[in-house]
Amino acid sequence: MPTATDKSAFSWPVLLAHILFLLAAWTLFIKYLFPVAFALAEGIEWHTYIYWDLWPIAHVWLGWALLARPGYTRALAIGMALVEIAIIVTLFWLFLADPEWSIWRTNWFVNKVFVLACFVLVLYAALRHPEGFSASR
Repeated sequence: MPTATDKSAFSWPVLLAHILFLLAAWTLFIKYLFPVAFALAEGIEWHTYIYWDLWPIAHVWLGWALLARPGYTRALAIGMALVEIAIIVTLFWLFLADPEWSIWRTNWFVNKVFVLACFVLVLYAALRHPEGFSASR
């Protein structure tokens, strides 16, 4: 049984996969379920407050790849991390130039802070610990 000091006990891909699954669930709640419930409670169109995107699907795909470790895992992790970081930094730059701190934009901002942190970790791990991203078979 591995101990806390056993380096083989820690796996960046496994940790990141679980973070990505949690992030996808969090994103579904904060960007879809909460806005739909709020709109329905207000008696307005159900989709009024949703900021549509398909990133949760991409996050689940990367999480799956980190566990299954197909041959493209490291390239996918680096590519997705670079794209996510570039998009989020650009969106933050645009938003913070003239911020609107409504509940919806604050929800969006908080979600993006977590996504940014996750993908900084993904990029770090893929670049500094490439051995953990190699194919498992």
